[in-house]
Amino acid sequence: MRTPTVMIVGLVLCPCGLLLTLTGTLAPNWRQVSLIPNQPIDLVLEHGIWDMCREQQSSHDRRCGQADELGYFEQVPVRVAQGMMPTSLVLTLVGLLVATLGVRCWQKEPRHPLAGAAGLVLLLSGLLSLVPASWYTHELWALPAPAGSTLVVGYSLVLSYLGSCLEILGGLTLALSFHHCCKEHRTPRLPPSPVLEAGSCSTVGAYHNPRDVLEDERDRQQRSTLPCDSDF
Repeated sequence: MRTPTVMIVGLVLCPCGLLLTLTGTLAPNWRQVSLIPNQPIDLVLEHGIWDMCREQQSSHDRRCGQADELGYFEQVPVRVAQGMMPTSLVLTLVGLLVATLGVRCWQKEPRHPLAGAAGLVLLLSGLLSLVPASWYTHELWALPAPAGSTLVVGYSLVLSYLGSCLEILGGLTLALSFHHCCKEHRTPRLPPSPVLEAGSCSTVGAYHNPRDVLEDERDRQQRSTLPCDSDF
């Protein structure tokens, strides 16, 4: 039996979503702060959910671990992201592990209920990472920042969005495996046809020829010494 398409699509989308979400969680660039008053014009501050960095673009001097003087990490959207993003990553790993056990890789047939359950777990993990990314985007300009500066969305936030959407789509496709279970439950199993049973041949009492009918053929092949010798 071939691996169902929904399982293949789910196992392709979800690991890609995991990689993007992991990068978005760890990289300190959920937003960028530029054009800060009384600072060099090429100075850019990068705010993540775990760290702050500053980079001088002209000299490419980048320094992380900056002090949080404005109370950025104390804001509710940031703290929620610190809790929900790692939880989403753990759930994604669990869902992928369950999915590998349900998808046909080393077994004769896939386990549709197990693959469907893995899809629900992966769907939940995608929602858990989408919620903090959406909340942070909504409060992006309300979070503490130097007065008069310019705020833009960072690449980490974009990757978190993309990873969440891929996990949601992959989880939905794997959850479609439940449809196969419902289809098997609704389809009744027909009893064997009596005509086939009556017409089936039984090997009990059948005649067997004790003589080896191919014995002469094998003897001629063994006696043949010509490389192109053939019998018709």
